[in-house]
Amino acid sequence: MMAVGSGRHTPPAPRFDHTATVHANRYLQIFGGCTHSVFFNDLHVLDLETLEWSQPHIQGDVVSPRAGHAGVSIDEKWFIVGGGDNRNGSSETLVMDMPKLVFSILTNVKGRDPLASEGLSVSSALIDGEPFLVAFGGYNGKYSNEVVVMRPKPKDSKHSKIYQSPAAAAAAASVTAAYALTKSESLDFTTINSKPKMDLSVAINVIKEEKKALELIIEEAKAENAELLKKLEELNGVHVDLSKELQSVQGQLASERSRCDDLEAQILDLQKKLSSMQSIEQEVQTLRLQKSAIEKDMETGQTQGSRGVWRWIAG
Repeated sequence: MMAVGSGRHTPPAPRFDHTATVHANRYLQIFGGCTHSVFFNDLHVLDLETLEWSQPHIQGDVVSPRAGHAGVSIDEKWFIVGGGDNRNGSSETLVMDMPKLVFSILTNVKGRDPLASEGLSVSSALIDGEPFLVAFGGYNGKYSNEVVVMRPKPKDSKHSKIYQSPAAAAAAASVTAAYALTKSESLDFTTINSKPKMDLSVAINVIKEEKKALELIIEEAKAENAELLKKLEELNGVHVDLSKELQSVQGQLASERSRCDDLEAQILDLQKKLSSMQSIEQEVQTLRLQKSAIEKDMETGQTQGSRGVWRWIAG
């Protein structure tokens, strides 16, 4: 590794959301990061054998301060994507030649592009012997579930281009394949070979099958909803009939209550009359007793009178 020993030998300022990689199984490289108020674009190297820090002089393109970016190394190239400064996402995709300590801007994307996100991840994969970068997720004003696939390949070119093609996505995610043509030692995203196209067609067929399955589920749900609506209408009809019957019963109950009130009034009237009849009956009974007493007195008087006459005749 070149020029590691140059620069100061003090450790980097405290920070978080930086990215790191190890070169030649000896040099730990730290790039970017931030505190709560300061964002960095510096590079620091820790020699894992001597445990000495250094801040080497880097060359190439000037890169913007950033945090929340992601990095992955392929051979002696360190690819860095995304990040931001809490105001804007970092639109540059970078590569650093680790032996030469040279930064290059591979390509620029729009501010709301999934690659210009904080908190995204990036990894590498070999497909048919060719390296690919795969980035996922991040936040740039909204949370992203985009998958971005990039194929780095050195090629001389004076202009940058990005080719995007859709890839298979399940219901919760969409995949965008990005391909870029840049200058020397940058990303060259040339035409995809036949196998990725075949993979894309297979993915499209899978999506079509999933679409058919979802349409079938939707039709079944619609049929079930129609059946439920029919049952709901029947229940509404039953409810209307029961409401009418309840109103009828309530009307009959009100009529019966009125009749009960009338009967209670009649009973009270009869009770009053009955009480007066009882007093009359008592008077009649008293008169009967008086009559009986008078009749007894009269019989007694007649008996005594007849005895006196016979005494006079006999005398």
